[in-house]
Amino acid sequence: MSLWQGSIIFVAAFLAGVVNSVAGGGTLLTFPALVWIGIDPKVANVTNTVALWPGSLAGMVGFRRELTGSRRWMTLLAVPSLAGGLVGAVLLLRTSPDTFAAMVPHLILFATILFAAGDRITRKLTVSEPGRAWWAGAAVFQFFVAVYGGYFGAGIGILMLAALGLLGLSDIHQMNGLKNFFAMCINAVAALYFMALGPVEWAEAMVMAAGSIVGGYGGAGLARRLGRTVVRRIVIFVGLAMAVAMMLRR
Repeated sequence: MSLWQGSIIFVAAFLAGVVNSVAGGGTLLTFPALVWIGIDPKVANVTNTVALWPGSLAGMVGFRRELTGSRRWMTLLAVPSLAGGLVGAVLLLRTSPDTFAAMVPHLILFATILFAAGDRITRKLTVSEPGRAWWAGAAVFQFFVAVYGGYFGAGIGILMLAALGLLGLSDIHQMNGLKNFFAMCINAVAALYFMALGPVEWAEAMVMAAGSIVGGYGGAGLARRLGRTVVRRIVIFVGLAMAVAMMLRR
């Protein structure tokens, strides 16, 4: 890894930490950066997961005030988050590199469209008085979100905000704090699995972990100053550009 390559992925990870603490979608910045510097897509995905989970933890700490009184939601959705993240990680390592490389442009495009439609999804799924069926549905939904998160991960923040909307939450800062907690659960169990069995590029992972921690912790304050709209537009643009570039590359 050269100095310029390290600089590129550090900056990408820093921005991803900021973006993930605001609304999610940071993988749309870091994963293409790893592929761009020459890493195989499947190895890049594994390395990206290992590198970014500390940023999810830092983002959760940054929103710790908003997590006050959220133990009920944390308890309900932590188990499906951990279980789904492990299932997704296992599925990824059982996917051939060529198959995953062919899927990458479509995964990025799906995640970008999902990210762009996130506010509409959340509004439509918000309820005022969730009953037992809503709680069960949110837990099942979170499990499948976690499976996708362990497998690829881009866009899971939007899906998790939708799951929290199922439970009637509307405070975006509280929802972001919970989302970062669940992302930390998903990425932690997937990262542990990848560290044990996966092809991790450790030098790149360490550089990105440092960037994601700084961006994740500082992102909470930056989110309050910049607002979500500006960040969302940047991520959508980058995601669409990367999807098109990778489709043309193939």
